[in-house]
Amino acid sequence: MGHTGAVWCVDADWDTKHVLTGSADNSCRLWDCETGKQLALLKTNSAVRTCGFDFGGNIIMFSTDKQMGYQCFVSFFDLRDPSQIDSNEPYMKIPCSDSKITSAVWGPLGECIIAGHESGELNQYSAKSGEVLVNVKEHSRQINDIQLSRDMTMFVTASKDNTSKLFDSTTLEHQKTFRTERPVNSAALSPNYDHVVLGGGQEAMDVTTTSTRIGKFEARFFHLAFEEEFGRVKGHFGPINSVAFHPDGKSYSSGGEDGYVRIHYFDPQYFEFEFEA
Repeated sequence: MGHTGAVWCVDADWDTKHVLTGSADNSCRLWDCETGKQLALLKTNSAVRTCGFDFGGNIIMFSTDKQMGYQCFVSFFDLRDPSQIDSNEPYMKIPCSDSKITSAVWGPLGECIIAGHESGELNQYSAKSGEVLVNVKEHSRQINDIQLSRDMTMFVTASKDNTSKLFDSTTLEHQKTFRTERPVNSAALSPNYDHVVLGGGQEAMDVTTTSTRIGKFEARFFHLAFEEEFGRVKGHFGPINSVAFHPDGKSYSSGGEDGYVRIHYFDPQYFEFEFEA
């Protein structure tokens, strides 16, 4: 028996032996990738919004929603200590009373986590002490997604304020901004080109039949250095909720509100393309 509510987050460890899922059924679960067997069940007081393995796959973190009188927490479990799993007691739990966490990833070397909030703030929390190491506010509305570059030195955010931004992973220094006319739900960095892909569209409840014709649901490609858009890909007939590059950079996938996951393979022209600034 799996989750009984919407699954908000999924993360696989570095060798894809295990997968972690967080759900609106107030639980975070650990699974064996090969057999699909559930290895651990961690119960929470509210929906699990984000989850992730650290660099070595030994420590997991997940954040819970602020709802039903419960505040938002980030919990850390060490999978090498069975007593933490059995007792459902994390070795560290950080309260986030101001604004709930809407996206989070592990920082370089697993020393911290980078969390985006409903308020548009970005925080870096120490994975050892739980203290806030850096706090910045470059977005004016909710941060929907955070994705790291391949070498983990940079990350890109996607926000409801119609922008995606590039930051330094260590200092959280803001470096670039990619602007659109609609909320950005997801953004990903190419592993081998200076490209970023953005997916979004307006809120699901505002979608109309004309939206598709106007091209509101296209994946949009920007140059990382020049912050300029150089391509769009049609396909979805609803807002795009998530985008990801293949690790080899030769294709990307997008998941939409329309219920489809689309896998796009780049044409030869994409690899020969030279940006003229």
